[in-house]
Amino acid sequence: MAGPETLLSVRDLRVTFETHQGSVEAVAGVTFDMEPGETLALVGESGSGKSVTSLAILGLIPNPPGVVSSDGILWGGRDLTRLREVELRRIRGNEISMIFQDPMTSLNPLLTVGQQLAEVLEIHRGMGRREARQLCVAGLGDVGIPHPEARFDAYPHELSGGMRQRVMIAMALLCRPKLLFADEPTTALDVTIQAQILELMKALQASHGTAILLITHDLGIVAGMADRVHVMYAGRLVETAPTPPLFEQPAHPYTEGLLASVPTLTGTPGAMLRTITGQPPDLAELPPGCAFEPRCAWRIDRCALERPALAPVGDRARRRSSCFFSEDVVSGATAAGEKA
Repeated sequence: MAGPETLLSVRDLRVTFETHQGSVEAVAGVTFDMEPGETLALVGESGSGKSVTSLAILGLIPNPPGVVSSDGILWGGRDLTRLREVELRRIRGNEISMIFQDPMTSLNPLLTVGQQLAEVLEIHRGMGRREARQLCVAGLGDVGIPHPEARFDAYPHELSGGMRQRVMIAMALLCRPKLLFADEPTTALDVTIQAQILELMKALQASHGTAILLITHDLGIVAGMADRVHVMYAGRLVETAPTPPLFEQPAHPYTEGLLASVPTLTGTPGAMLRTITGQPPDLAELPPGCAFEPRCAWRIDRCALERPALAPVGDRARRRSSCFFSEDVVSGATAAGEKA
C-alpha cells in the first residue's frame, strides 16, 4: 500500500492497443510506488512494455489506437487519470519530466534548439526571453555541450545524434522536476558522456531530491544507479526487488537469464556469451499460463496452463516474483532443463 510519503502510486495500469489482429494488451496490471529521491529501474527486452508504461502515466498514449485504464495513478494527492489535458500539461515538463528515447523525433526540426528549450521556462516558470536564454545556455553547458551559446541558436539537424540526446536531457532538467522519467537516457552517447550524464542525474537527486524512473536494458547502468529494480516481460512485472539482492540472487528465471547474458571481464577467453533461448512472445497470442514458459529451463506442465502471481519471495516483503520456482531460483538450485 502507498504510504504518506509516496511520490507516485500506480495501481493496476493496463494499456490496450487495437490492431488488425485484434486487441493487444501491451501493459497488463502493472502496480508500483515511488518514493521521493529514489531511483527505480524498469528493465526488460524491447517490447516488454517499459516505455508504454511511462507514456501511459503521463497521459501520452494516443486514443485511438490506445486505451489506458487503471485503479488510479496518484501524484501529489491527485489522480492523473481524472485530470483535464490542460491540467496534465502543467504537470508534464514541470513537476514530472521525461527524457525521450529518440531525440530526432522529439525535437521540432523547424525551431532552433534555444527556442524549444526556452519555451519550457516561459510556459512553466513565466520567464522572460532574456532570463530563459541565460538558464538554457547554462543547462546546455551542464550536459557537456561545447560552445553552448552557439548551440542555443542551432537547428536540430545541425547537431550530432549524441548532442541532440544531450539537448533532450537538458530540456528535461530545466525545471528541476520532482520526478524524471529517463527512457534510455544515454543512448547514442559515448562512454565518457554516459558517465557525465549519469553523474548529472545523481547530482540533481542530491540537490533537489528528484526521483528517477530509469527505463533501460543496460544492466550496468542499473547496477550503478538504481535503488530498486522492476523486471518486465510481455507487459507484466515478473520480479521486483532492491538492486543488490536482485543482482546477487535473482528470483525469476527471466531475470536470471538477463544477468547471465551480460558480458564479464572474468569470463573464459573464447567462450560463447550466454543467451536466453527463443524469442519474446507475440502479445496478440499470449499463452494462458506463464508468458516466459516456452523459453524457461524451469518449466513444467503447470506453467503452460497457469499464470503465477507476483508474490513475496520468502519473508522478504520488498521482494516479489511471479514464478512457481522462485525460492529454488534464489537458492541457486539447478533447473530440470539445465540438468538434462
